[in-house]
Amino acid sequence: MKYLLLLALLAFVFFMIGARRGRRDEPGQGDRPQRPAAPKTMVSCAECGMHLPADEALPGKGGAFCGAEHRKRFEARQGQA
Repeated sequence: MKYLLLLALLAFVFFMIGARRGRRDEPGQGDRPQRPAAPKTMVSCAECGMHLPADEALPGKGGAFCGAEHRKRFEARQGQA
């Protein structure tokens, strides 16, 4: 009987340790909330007008572009005019 009581006590202690550890890993529990990411500068594609972050845009002679095909098409059209 005393071994059963000792086993139950050990199980309870390990359960409490696990519950504390799980609670500590949750966001917002004791930790400061993380700041949201700074907004990115957006540009629009000179060919299709789609908005995309400036760091992902391809630079070209007529502005920023969403892809190489749009840059090529725009520059070819500008060369004809």
